[in-house]
Amino acid sequence: MERELVELFETAKKAADGATTAEGGAEETRCLDALGQLKSFPVTYQLLVSTQVGKRLRPLTKHPRKKIQSFASSLIEIWKDIVIKETSKDIKNGKVETKASVRVESPRTESPRPEKIQKTSTGKVEKSSKSEAVKVEKLERIAVERKVQVEKPSLAGNVKVEKITKEVKIPVSGASSTPKLTSMIKSNDAARDKVREILHEALSKVSSEADEDITDEVNACDPIRVAVTVESVLFENWGSSAGSQKAKYRSLMFNLKDQKNPDFRRKVLLGHVEAERLVNMSTAEMASNERRQENKKIEEKALFECQRGGPRQATTDQFKCGRCGQRKTTYYQMQTRSADEPMTTYVTCVNCNNRWKFC
Repeated sequence: MERELVELFETAKKAADGATTAEGGAEETRCLDALGQLKSFPVTYQLLVSTQVGKRLRPLTKHPRKKIQSFASSLIEIWKDIVIKETSKDIKNGKVETKASVRVESPRTESPRPEKIQKTSTGKVEKSSKSEAVKVEKLERIAVERKVQVEKPSLAGNVKVEKITKEVKIPVSGASSTPKLTSMIKSNDAARDKVREILHEALSKVSSEADEDITDEVNACDPIRVAVTVESVLFENWGSSAGSQKAKYRSLMFNLKDQKNPDFRRKVLLGHVEAERLVNMSTAEMASNERRQENKKIEEKALFECQRGGPRQATTDQFKCGRCGQRKTTYYQMQTRSADEPMTTYVTCVNCNNRWKFC
């Protein structure tokens, strides 16, 4: 069983590695088939512990392919339920055994009562009863010691089970073992502390903006720790925010606080965009998709205005655009060949910006 489970996982892992490329459609299908076989495989708690397949499956939850990512996450949830159910059964069985042992041993405490009655007869009987009482006490002590020795391994087993269940309950991706900071770490510079506060304010918005699929991953991150780390890296490379690099600080803060740029904030908090990379990122790389489209329109408009500074153009309706069928066009003529040849006419459609020329 262990060998078959490991072979199925290795098949899925190899296919997932091949699916990371742009032309990995077939590998993605193979990976999903292998994950489906893993889902129907009769997995037990002992198999998961011996093969460690659950831990090795976690990286697939961060796979670039969303189908593989979601399938791996659902498979881990199924295995988590199996572990919790089996461990809870073991714990219940252990409790029943301890109760039974207590009930069986309890009648032993009643044995000294008849020995106390014999003490009133003669001195010889008293001596024998005392020796027998000592023996009974010794036997009870031995029984108690054995009981403690038996219960110790069961407690150790319960501790192991609790540790395993805690490991399973940890969010699948991005969970940090270090506790979250409750207050901002201050430096000796007021300007640096201000930058840290702004970063923390921007990164704290991610939890309310995140989708349900990544809520656990986002909640596992510490905005304060990330803000301190980013500010420290920026200070090492750029220096003070009040110095010559003030414009770079402003650009980064603007893009992090931009309401229309939640993707950039999320990537910084989750570590997809590391602090070292922020140092060399341009404003265009940090901008949101909407901002990039606006910048593209501005560039096209500026290019159009530059073209207007060229040869003078005349507006006419005598030319029909072959793309949109409108007759709103501008044109200009240039002598591109010899003087005895006709001039070349350049026509531009005002409606769809289609351009063509003829002689």
